[in-house]
Amino acid sequence: MISECYPMSVLPHVSRLYGEYLGMPHAGSPLQGWYGAEPEGPGWMGREVRVRDAAGLAELLTEQAVEFGAGPQTLANVEKLRNGARAVVTGQQVGLLGGPLLTLFKAATAIARASEATRTTGVEHVPVFWCATEDHDLAEVDQVTLVNKRAVETLRLGLPRTGGEVGALRLGQGVRELVEQASELLGYAPVCGLLEECYAPERTLGEAFARLLTLLFAEHGLIVMDAAGREFHARGASTLRAAIERAEELEAALLERSAALEAAGYHAQVLVKPGSSLLFLLDERGERVALRRTGSGAGPEAWRAGAKSYTAAELLQILESAPERLSPNALLRPVFEDTILPTAAYVGGPAEIAYFAQSAVLYERILGRLTPVLPRFSATVIEPAMDVAMAKHEVTLEQIFAAGSAESLAERLGARAMPIEQKRRLAAAGNAMDVELSALTGYLGAVDESLGRSALVSANKMRYQMNRLRRIAARFEVQKEASLGRHAEALMLHLFPGAHPQERVLAGVWFLAQGGVSWIDKIVEESAQMCVGHRVIRLG
Repeated sequence: MISECYPMSVLPHVSRLYGEYLGMPHAGSPLQGWYGAEPEGPGWMGREVRVRDAAGLAELLTEQAVEFGAGPQTLANVEKLRNGARAVVTGQQVGLLGGPLLTLFKAATAIARASEATRTTGVEHVPVFWCATEDHDLAEVDQVTLVNKRAVETLRLGLPRTGGEVGALRLGQGVRELVEQASELLGYAPVCGLLEECYAPERTLGEAFARLLTLLFAEHGLIVMDAAGREFHARGASTLRAAIERAEELEAALLERSAALEAAGYHAQVLVKPGSSLLFLLDERGERVALRRTGSGAGPEAWRAGAKSYTAAELLQILESAPERLSPNALLRPVFEDTILPTAAYVGGPAEIAYFAQSAVLYERILGRLTPVLPRFSATVIEPAMDVAMAKHEVTLEQIFAAGSAESLAERLGARAMPIEQKRRLAAAGNAMDVELSALTGYLGAVDESLGRSALVSANKMRYQMNRLRRIAARFEVQKEASLGRHAEALMLHLFPGAHPQERVLAGVWFLAQGGVSWIDKIVEESAQMCVGHRVIRLG
């Protein structure tokens, strides 16, 4: 396996905030006060982090680990937490068959950074994966995307829309057919047996996802946790209580931070409006509904969840008697996590790290500290057949990203395949026209300003037609040699499906089928190389 590290800017649509975060430190940048560590620095390692009742936490995690089929390395890491170890935490929504490739990258990064911190400081750090089972966006997780010979294929189970927490949904008998369909696309690779074991009809979506991750990373001791239950929510109740009792204060802080983000030229990732809250409530029907404030958080005025109203006192009573009914939103979730876990650092993707610029104010006011956030490993994996096609056509990953579609990429390949004489004639004509048009528009502009503007418009039209002629010639080559179109289509499907980074679309199990389950060890090794950018991994 060969890999190279590129700046994150090779990926399209990287936000300015995330790009500048990766480049810290910058003198005078506001980001230095919004994040707890530099992405490449060791400052987060070995920090003193305390958690209430480490023994009780370990008991809960041990119970779950056994339920998820954990091996001795994971159980040993839970015991380390009991004895004062720090946690390097990451997390993701639970999804069918393990979700997209980035899920594996997150887990691998947490494992690599925990190992690095232990080795560097002598203080034990262990990796923890937080399963976001309480989310209610069913459409986002009830799917898995694989590749067939000619298209990206998305399989859906069709889980019932209950409005509740997606992790609690029972898979049912339909999952057998879905696993069989996936296995056919995966060529009945060894990983398919693991999928069949984990995604069994009697399991919930959350249980199946947690079990798969636990077994895949068993040798690395990954602790996988589902904190949706009453016991974990009771341990994080102080943060949920703060979101009720100090709602106005926290809202004001978030609005101030949003204004600061916008003043610095960024944009707030989560829109905070007056009267919004940081909490969801499971109502009497089991639906997860956003709580909104209609009055002062300190007084008797109502909060609303859907059509029903609550006073602050009533919400506090629910928190006391049934804490699992209250859950945090995207901004409060990391603070809730770190109320429960002794988190030394959180590993996140671009969107999560952007959230942290806002969440920082909640950390400071609720926990009195700021948890450092580290970037997850990011990569595009190039299979041997795709590597051969790229080499044959002398096309780079950046050019594939820039093309954006199979049609545009095929034109590039067609232009590359033109006879040399045809290329020379097109280039000579274009260059000569450019020289003459530049001279003519400059002359006419000197004669009269309005005449110069008209000449420039006409010149641009001529250049457009020249570029159109180049595209027509390239398309002719594509039509003449059908393999160019097929290769362009395959490259886009495998490396930039739907004009999105591969890691966000294609399922991680697709790559496990190609590289074997032992490929898990290799992505942990790659994560340890600390490419603060985008890595290109060539399988072979």
